[in-house]
Amino acid sequence: MKLGFFAANYAHLPLEEVAKIMVQHGYEMMEIPAYSGCEQFNCDEIINQPGKAAELKKMLAGYGIEISALSNHADSLLILGPHTEDTDNLCPGTKEEKVKYGIENLLKTVQAANALEVPVVNGFVGVTNWGRYFPFPCADGWAKMEQEFAEVVGPLMDKFKEYGVKFAVEPHPNNMIYDIHTAKRSIELLDGHPNFGFNLDPANLIYLGLRVENFIDELGDRIFHVHAKDGEIVEHNIQRGGILMQGDWQRIDRAFRFRIPGWGSVPWKKVITELSMVGYDYVLSYEHEDVTMSVGDGVEKVAPFLKSLIIKAPYEGRRDKIFNNPRD
Repeated sequence: MKLGFFAANYAHLPLEEVAKIMVQHGYEMMEIPAYSGCEQFNCDEIINQPGKAAELKKMLAGYGIEISALSNHADSLLILGPHTEDTDNLCPGTKEEKVKYGIENLLKTVQAANALEVPVVNGFVGVTNWGRYFPFPCADGWAKMEQEFAEVVGPLMDKFKEYGVKFAVEPHPNNMIYDIHTAKRSIELLDGHPNFGFNLDPANLIYLGLRVENFIDELGDRIFHVHAKDGEIVEHNIQRGGILMQGDWQRIDRAFRFRIPGWGSVPWKKVITELSMVGYDYVLSYEHEDVTMSVGDGVEKVAPFLKSLIIKAPYEGRRDKIFNNPRD
């Protein structure tokens, strides 16, 4: 596994400035935000301007950095929605206009990934109405959304396959895929499409009370990318508002806060062990959403914490006589 860094942590800085910070602390792979209007990265330039992809790769290679993934969480959210005023900041317009905008820009990200020889695009798929997870008042509401998911996302996966890129959907609250059941169901709905999988973010799972290790064990072959992000279950606040509290992330009475790895409730040794056991050997990409400290604090603290835990090679097995079958 390699230590990665999500460039969106420093969204106001050019990628080369981010690379300089990364190399100072030993981060090896860069996850690049690629949504429409991103100031750090322009898909159209990479796709349409000859030499731009090679230029970016050469610049990063000069710092010893590879690209782990392109990420388009903003535009991809519009695939299934919501398509109300809640997403007007991403794309104002009708449902049809928002879906078209989301799909077109996600496919641009896929094309850019292909040009850069990056194997993974991270993103969301959205959801029309997450409240339908509760079967009241619309008992068949979730089933209707599953049908829409299959009809819209299925053809998209064929385009991903055409470009040789995998789609790593990030399980997340207020999305169609948010736990183990919905993750497994999404694979079924897409007939096991080989280009469809997940960007595992442990914080998003513990937020809803899941064991990250269970997700890894059951869906390990579908984990294409991993976010190194922690979350803190604030035990003394759960009895005030439960885990689905609304309001500002910095509320002192919130029952959940996003944290940097090592400062929350994610059992990182167990998570990394399970990832190793299922054969995952790619990136742990640090994403900063910790409301208690600066990005600079996180950059300094996360690198040594995760470096000490990363498994560099699998177990070789014992070769002395007592551990070998003499008939082998």
